[in-house]
Amino acid sequence: MVSNKPVIIGYDAISALGIDLEAQWQRALAGESGIGPLSRFPLSPDFPVRIAGQVADIDDLPYPFLSARHQASWSSPIFKYGMLSVARALERSGLEIDPELAPRVAVTYSSAIGGLDAVLTADRRLRDENKLPHPYANPNACINMVGGKIAIQTGAQGPIVSTITACATGLSSMIIGAMFLAQGKADVVICGAVDFALVEPIVAGFYTMNGVYIPKEGQEEETPQAASRPFSANRRGFVLSEGAGAVILASQDFARSHGLPFSTELAGWGMTSDANHFVAPHFATIRQCMQNAIHDAGIMPANIAAVNAHAASTRVGDKVEYDALKAVFGARIPPVSANKSLIGHAMGASSVIESVFAIQSMQEEVLLPTINYRPDPEIDIDCVADTKRPLAQEYVLKNSFGFGGCNSCAVFKRVN
Repeated sequence: MVSNKPVIIGYDAISALGIDLEAQWQRALAGESGIGPLSRFPLSPDFPVRIAGQVADIDDLPYPFLSARHQASWSSPIFKYGMLSVARALERSGLEIDPELAPRVAVTYSSAIGGLDAVLTADRRLRDENKLPHPYANPNACINMVGGKIAIQTGAQGPIVSTITACATGLSSMIIGAMFLAQGKADVVICGAVDFALVEPIVAGFYTMNGVYIPKEGQEEETPQAASRPFSANRRGFVLSEGAGAVILASQDFARSHGLPFSTELAGWGMTSDANHFVAPHFATIRQCMQNAIHDAGIMPANIAAVNAHAASTRVGDKVEYDALKAVFGARIPPVSANKSLIGHAMGASSVIESVFAIQSMQEEVLLPTINYRPDPEIDIDCVADTKRPLAQEYVLKNSFGFGGCNSCAVFKRVN
């Protein structure tokens, strides 16, 4: 019998914790924060946001797929970081995309914010210098172009689509990839997301929305590392960050027939729309999304060993996610890890970076800590606080929720 079940044959992540995946993993295990001072652009004395999760520069790394000339043209960082994450995920998989395979390789890699920095640069060039935009300004700003550049980079000639679901983009990319495999439209899918949203008006805009971390008036100044605190009684908004992540999906039969090792299956998924509010999460549809993912995996809620939460560190969002978890699991909510406490909120890339951490956690039988946690009496949850915890996990639930009511949940299964 042919099996189109999606398995993960390679992955990579770039986050505020570092460029190298193993180094990030070790820092995460140690409960280290990647949050620090915001220096991506000059800050005026009255600019309201002062901290962020910034990613280190990668210009010293070799780029066989992006020359110095091309880096100058493709100026938005989404391209070089996205392409690097894919190159390393493919290298980890051991897969070679040759001309025979290329038509069966799909791309769903995307971005939530895209290259808006290029539009801003072009606008300032027009306004301040009276000069027309760079010829690559518009291509840099096309969100689908990151997937297009990855297709050119890898030679993938199968279906290509940009899955844009705000903060859920990375996980939605994996789910749409699983659909391509299930429909027999591809044998391999390059999934993931990249976002570099530390652009002045975007950062300021999140402040005026009351989304990002805002210190409590009159309190002592806190260290940046203490600002991101999901599910915590003293949470005060998310910390905006940057990052990229790539996951290579393949059908189980393809992986086995080509000798490609795998240890994780995307066993089930759910997607729902809140159809309720443009940013506030909706309990009923978030609960339904979790239930759909668990049902699609063919298991019961009791089979879930752990939850990798969306947990952005907002008062409303964290509470709704908890309420939905309680409705799904009753009094026995599995242990919960909230990775944004370590890396901040990398927008559309956050859910794929966190998925990579969840996969790594399953393989090493450990749960990453949620740092800066102070129990909230309204959220009765086993948050893996401060230090890592040993735990064997066969099934893990990953949650991700985005603006516009875009909800994506997935169940990962460890395959022996």
